[in-house]
Amino acid sequence: MSETVEEPLRCGFVAIVGRPNVGKSTLLNRILGMKVSIVSRKPQTTRNRILGINTRDRFQVAYVDTPGLHSREPRRLNRMLNRSATAALQGVDLVVLVLEAGRWTPDDELVLTQIRQAGVPVIAAVNKVDRIAEKTALLPYLQTLSQRHDFQALVPISAERGTNVEALEAEIVRRLPASETLLFPEDQITDRSERFLVAELIREQLMRQLGEEVPYSTTVEIERFRYERGVAHIHAVILVERDGQKAIVIGKGGQQLKRIGQRARHAIEQLLGRRVFLELWVKVREGWADDDRALRSLGYEEG
Repeated sequence: MSETVEEPLRCGFVAIVGRPNVGKSTLLNRILGMKVSIVSRKPQTTRNRILGINTRDRFQVAYVDTPGLHSREPRRLNRMLNRSATAALQGVDLVVLVLEAGRWTPDDELVLTQIRQAGVPVIAAVNKVDRIAEKTALLPYLQTLSQRHDFQALVPISAERGTNVEALEAEIVRRLPASETLLFPEDQITDRSERFLVAELIREQLMRQLGEEVPYSTTVEIERFRYERGVAHIHAVILVERDGQKAIVIGKGGQQLKRIGQRARHAIEQLLGRRVFLELWVKVREGWADDDRALRSLGYEEG
């Protein structure tokens, strides 16, 4: 009678990279089964590297969700985001390049160039295939893509719907090194604190509720966070760069700020699993997105 050979434990770090707004954060949240990275329809929603850890019976994958790499760098914040995304390619075992099915842009080429320079093996996750009506149109795109780089695998997915995401993770896991022990405790989901995640959930509503330009001039700072009789009391400041932006965030009669607060509070309650008392204030801090010291004090990373 033959003995069953147990699969080795496989563990490793995997960077999820791509241009802005291709679905990197949606993919990470789908893999983890919970939200650790905020999402919106606007590009450059993700501003920080976020670690999401998926632990199963015989593997542990530490995914690094990165800001979208982009060619336009009008402010120090943009340059810092690019440096953060590029730095994430160092020291990982594998890269997942997220692309939008049917599209190839100069920013996609920029990301692939950075991956080549890092010399890391890469899987292409071709996202948003659910938006392609005629599936046969996908084949020429995949053929052209295979000629651009020696990818370890090309996996069509829909991160939003979950289509083929398990197949993508199977391709990832089989390429990770064997390990004697886990990299992180098996119940750890992310390396980020509750305080950071709360600030991100508030910023997510700024991205979703405000117009095209204003959200890029805002950030969120948590001034107080305490638990009292089972209720989370949170005092957060929304920073903007100009008085006109402050008026937009507050809205007529304070209605916009109230709407942002209500929706953020609901999301935070889901995250924390308890009632939340949330206070939001809006302050002007001119030029924060172009000030290295301000960016560092607000927790933005270069790498």
